[in-house]
Amino acid sequence: MSGLTDRVSNQDLILLAKQQYEQDKRKTIPSEVIQLITNGQVYPKTHPLRSGKIEMRYMTAYDEDILTNPSYLREGIVFDKLIEALIVTPVEYSTISKIDQTGLIIAARILSYGKEYPVTVTDPNTKNKLSSTIDLTKILPKQFELESDDHGEFDYTLESGTNLKFRFLSTGDGEELKISEFLERTIMQVNDTRNLEDIKNFIRYEFLAKDSKKFRTYVVNNIPDLDMKYEFEGEDGSTFIAGFPIGTDFFWF
Repeated sequence: MSGLTDRVSNQDLILLAKQQYEQDKRKTIPSEVIQLITNGQVYPKTHPLRSGKIEMRYMTAYDEDILTNPSYLREGIVFDKLIEALIVTPVEYSTISKIDQTGLIIAARILSYGKEYPVTVTDPNTKNKLSSTIDLTKILPKQFELESDDHGEFDYTLESGTNLKFRFLSTGDGEELKISEFLERTIMQVNDTRNLEDIKNFIRYEFLAKDSKKFRTYVVNNIPDLDMKYEFEGEDGSTFIAGFPIGTDFFWF
C-alpha cells in the first residue's frame, strides 16, 4: 500500500513541477497593460480590475491551437479559452464584464497579428461587395457617463419610487437569458434588501411589465460598449459607415 502511495505522491510532485515550469516560462513571454473598455467602473472596489487595467501577454504559436480546437469551436467558447489563457492579471475569468471581454479580444488580435484586419463590406450605393482593411486601434469605446458605487453597481429609481441597484452582466452569466433570469442576475438590491428571495419575489409579484421594460431599456442603452461602426470608401470615392462582425476567423488573415 505504501508503494502505491509513494507513486501517487511522486506523480503529484511531477505534475506540480511541470505546472510551475510552465508558469515560469509564461512569465518570459512579453505582455502589455490593456485599458479596459469599462474603465473598471463595473467591478467592486475589491476586484482586481477596478483599476480599469489588465495585463495580457502576447500569443505564441502554441496558443494558436486554441483557435482550431474542435470542441471549443463546437461549443462556441474559442474566444473565452483564448483570452483566459492570455490574461496575466490574477482574476477569475467568469467575473470579467462581457464588453471588457470584447475589448480584450480586439487587443489580443492587435498584439498577435497587428492592427490591420481585412473585411468585406457592401457598398450601399452600388450594392457590390468591397474588400477593405480596418485599423483596429480606431475602434473606440462609446461615451459612458454612469458612475458606480463601491460594489460596481448603479442606481435606478422606478416611477413608484422603488430604488434598484443593478450591475452589468459578466462572462459567467451565460447567454440567451429569459427576461426573469436577466433581471435576477442584474438587480442586486431592491430598496434596502439584497436578499435574493426578496429580489425574486419583487420580480414575480411587484415588478410590472411596463416598468420592467423601461428598466431593461435603460440598462441596454447604458451598457459600456465599443463603437463597431467604421468609415469605408465606396467605389465612387464617397464614404459610408458600416459595422463589421467579429467571427471565428478574426485571428486569421
